[in-house]
Amino acid sequence: MQEYITFLQNHPLLISGFAAVLVLILWTELRRLNKGYSDLSPAETVQLMNREDVVLLDVREDSELGQGKIAGAKHIPLRNVAKRATELEKDKDKNIVAYCRIGNRSGVACNQLVKRGFEKVHNLKGGFTAWQSDNLPVSKK
Repeated sequence: MQEYITFLQNHPLLISGFAAVLVLILWTELRRLNKGYSDLSPAETVQLMNREDVVLLDVREDSELGQGKIAGAKHIPLRNVAKRATELEKDKDKNIVAYCRIGNRSGVACNQLVKRGFEKVHNLKGGFTAWQSDNLPVSKK
């Protein structure tokens, strides 16, 4: 036991660094657990779509729609999600899976929906790019 105390006394910078890293890891994990929505891979999204009612929410900009979209997705650009959230009220009891190009902006949209009381909110991990990479169907309309 004395060796541990001596080590701690002789290496305060190392111990401080370890404590800081530990706090950052805990903080990151707590934020991830408390964000109010889940991240789904494209495969998990397809499984959810096969089991339950799902509303796909495309939050990309109009200029990005030329790449195609997931069939049946409702398009509301991220800048309009807060203003147009009422359009999704009728689907509040359904799972809502938001996606953008790579999954970052859709996380912001998920946060906005959770703040408005939506409970079954999911973010498509990797966004439309991951969906295409997995060779899943895309609508060009």
